[in-house]
Amino acid sequence: MTETAHATRNGAYAKGLARAFAGAIIFAFPLLMTMEMWWLGFYLDRGRLTLFMVLNLALLIPLSRQVGFEKTRSHAQDVIDAFTAYGIGIAGSALMLGVFAIITPEMPLGEILGKIAVQSVPASIGALLARAQFGERDDEDEPERPPTYTRELFVMLVGALFLAFNTAPTEEMMLIAFKMTPWHALALVALSILALHAFVYALDFRGEEKLAEAQSGWRGIIAFSIAGYGIALLVSLYVLWTFGRTDGADPLQIAMMVSVLGFPAALGAGTARLVV
Repeated sequence: MTETAHATRNGAYAKGLARAFAGAIIFAFPLLMTMEMWWLGFYLDRGRLTLFMVLNLALLIPLSRQVGFEKTRSHAQDVIDAFTAYGIGIAGSALMLGVFAIITPEMPLGEILGKIAVQSVPASIGALLARAQFGERDDEDEPERPPTYTRELFVMLVGALFLAFNTAPTEEMMLIAFKMTPWHALALVALSILALHAFVYALDFRGEEKLAEAQSGWRGIIAFSIAGYGIALLVSLYVLWTFGRTDGADPLQIAMMVSVLGFPAALGAGTARLVV
């Protein structure tokens, strides 16, 4: 590699890092200014938080292959970029929480690290999605990645997790679940599935045309809409458990909370291709 080419590559990587930092701040911004998220960093069970961070890192690796902040050519690069995105998410979260005076030098170290760790999850996802949102995407230069059913479900998973994470910490979500009756919950389930189905087919996933040929009619509804909603429910249950919302709740209360959180999670799954 010539010196000029090396300098060009370094410049492109630096630009990618700058976009990633911007993406981390923008995607995490609503949660950075949410009081419930600040408290989560203080009292959230450290074992659950650690598990969530590990699973998020595992999610970032295939997401980097899908649409990272730079073009990757190997799984090793995907792993490196996933760790880089997480580092950017941590740094961006620490910077903004410090500027907002949410973390201060007088706080216990465990509280500081907890608050940064919670915010770093959406920030790291935003860092990886930066190129799709703010950068150029030259499809001619990218390696051919034919659409697969598994890949589309993964995209739904990312979208469901992001919106569920944004909603689960709020007290309003708990209040809605408390006020609703089982009939309200069933109506919300039906609305969630209809909304997910409408978004999936209205937005036309990239390459979905080929998949839809084999998954038409009721098969398509089951393969994409029902499966996507199932993913949204599982993501909702896991996020609620991570945040301690299910502790001490009976099965009916948990089902109500999952149905409420499943609505934004389903919207996230259906609209994931807008950002991924």
